[in-house]
Amino acid sequence: MESGSKKSLSRSLGEFFGHIWKGVKEPVEPEKRIVRQQTVEEERQTPAGKVIVRRTVVEEMELQPPPKP
Repeated sequence: MESGSKKSLSRSLGEFFGHIWKGVKEPVEPEKRIVRQQTVEEERQTPAGKVIVRRTVVEEMELQPPPKP
């Protein structure tokens, strides 16, 4: 068996549990939901030519996970 060609069982187990531990340690991001999205577009004529004015409003909700006991 060559050195570095194959991982040992203990290394594979360590990587496996390391990925699980990383998932447990990292904070949970709040879930975001878009409630409403509204876009208003208007064309205006200027001396330099036609200009499009666009206004976008996005309303979001952030759902925080419940605190751990």
